[in-house]
Amino acid sequence: MLGHHYTHSFLETAIASVNAGCNLELSYGMRNNVFMRIPQALAMGNITLQMLRDRVRPLFYTRMRLGEFDPPAMNPYSSLDLSVVQSPEHRNLSLEAAVKSFVLLKNVRGTLPLRARDLSSQRLAVVGPFADNPRVLFGDYAPVPEPQYIYTPRRGLEMLGANVSFTAGCSDPQCWLYSRTELMKVVGAADVVLVCLGTGVDVETEAKDRSNLSLPGHQLELLQDAVQAGRGSVGPQPTQVLPTHGTPWGHPSSATTGLSVTATSLQPLGVLSFCCCSTRGPWM
Repeated sequence: MLGHHYTHSFLETAIASVNAGCNLELSYGMRNNVFMRIPQALAMGNITLQMLRDRVRPLFYTRMRLGEFDPPAMNPYSSLDLSVVQSPEHRNLSLEAAVKSFVLLKNVRGTLPLRARDLSSQRLAVVGPFADNPRVLFGDYAPVPEPQYIYTPRRGLEMLGANVSFTAGCSDPQCWLYSRTELMKVVGAADVVLVCLGTGVDVETEAKDRSNLSLPGHQLELLQDAVQAGRGSVGPQPTQVLPTHGTPWGHPSSATTGLSVTATSLQPLGVLSFCCCSTRGPWM
């Protein structure tokens, strides 16, 4: 509220917040908290003791329901050790959640799913800033990832035995610098094209808003070039677009004409290979 000039001091902010029903403050990075002014507001009569009790009650009720005040022996998590971290059961659950997060927006000419047994005989071009960059596959507030458990689109398809050619086109989601020549070369020699685009926390996150819904930098140009290069002299190649983002993406309708589009939110487990090559995807 201070930043938006609704209030002009910590005391005013504390009074307005408590009276409005706020009972919890998260002031990251501040030396002093706004709610430290509550005793002063109480002494001045701007808030009442009963009001404070009403605000505090649901906080402690929630903490009690969470078992925060229970003896350690009653806490079911106390019996867990590090062996459960990245256990097969947890990874399978993560896989299931990731698979179900995919949305097949378009499936032109029934291109998907690709048949896994045919991958070794096909040349796949996997391109774009999200094709093989583990860092950008994570959303905001994600835990510190362990590289051995991250499967980028490129890595996932290679593990299935696919003949993959790769170029990022640009090094990060901002895509200020675009290597068009290399992209045209890789796509032009492929039988199937996968274009991995998106935003990620480099473009949008808490306290970092977008000014428009367009793809960042040269990403739209990269997509259009991939489509153009993929037309070839013997007919168009199947082209899949994998936009990875947590907010809407606005684009010209011509940008995805004739393309298959699969949308996914940012996630810790890359399951593109599963979704592209399995009949167990969310579209079934």
